[in-house]
Amino acid sequence: MVRNIVVTSVIDAVVEDLKAQVLARELKPNQALTEAEVAARYDIARATAKAAIERLVSDKVLVRKNHKTARVVKLGPADVRDIYRTRAYLESEVLRRLADRREVPLQARLANAEIEALWHQGSFDIVEPDMRFHTALIDSLGSARTSNVYGSLAFEVKLCMAQLQGSQRLSPEVIVAEHARILTHIEDGDADAAAALLNEHLSRARELLAGQLGGEPGPEAFRSSSALPQAIS
Repeated sequence: MVRNIVVTSVIDAVVEDLKAQVLARELKPNQALTEAEVAARYDIARATAKAAIERLVSDKVLVRKNHKTARVVKLGPADVRDIYRTRAYLESEVLRRLADRREVPLQARLANAEIEALWHQGSFDIVEPDMRFHTALIDSLGSARTSNVYGSLAFEVKLCMAQLQGSQRLSPEVIVAEHARILTHIEDGDADAAAALLNEHLSRARELLAGQLGGEPGPEAFRSSSALPQAIS
C-alpha cells in the first residue's frame, strides 16, 4: 500500500518565508492565515499548508484559540516584558559563566562589527546581526539544552527587535557600544559588570518597546547608556 507523506523541505521553506513576512510586517499582527490561503499562495497541497501552519503555531508565530483560524501573533507590553525578562535571566547567567572562563566568542565580535558597519551606512536594519550577537554568547557556553531553550524564544525576540528597531528609537551606536563593553567585561573576567550592563541593555529595549506597543514605558527607557562617554555639565 502506498503511504501519503508530506515533503518536509517544502514545509520548511513555507514556514521560513511566512516568518520573514511576519518580521517584515507584510503579514500584520492579528491577521488571519488559513490553510486554503497558504495552499494557494505557494501552490501546495492543503496537507502541506496545514503542516506549515501547525509548525508556525508551535513556534509562536501564529496563535490559534478554540480551534479557530490561526492569526499572526500580536504582542502587547506584558508579552514584551515577559520575553525580555526571560532573556535577561538566561543571558546574564551565561555571561557570568563566560566571564569566569574569560571566553569571548569570535562570532559575537563579528556580529557587532557588522552592526557597526550598518550604523556607519545609516542603516537601522540590524535585527539579524543583533540576534546573532546574543545567540553567539549563548551557544559558546557549549550546552545544547541551553541553546535550545534560548532558541525557543528566538522568533519572539526577533519580532520584538524588528518592531523597536524599525521605529528608529534605539540607536545602533548605543547597541554597538554596549555590546563591545559587555565583551570587554567578559574578557576581563568581570562577571558582575557584564551582567549589570546586559540588564541595562535589555531593560532599555524592553521599556522602549513596551511604550511603542501602547504601554507606559518605565524609567529604564530614558536612561543614558553607561557605555557611552557622558557629557560634562
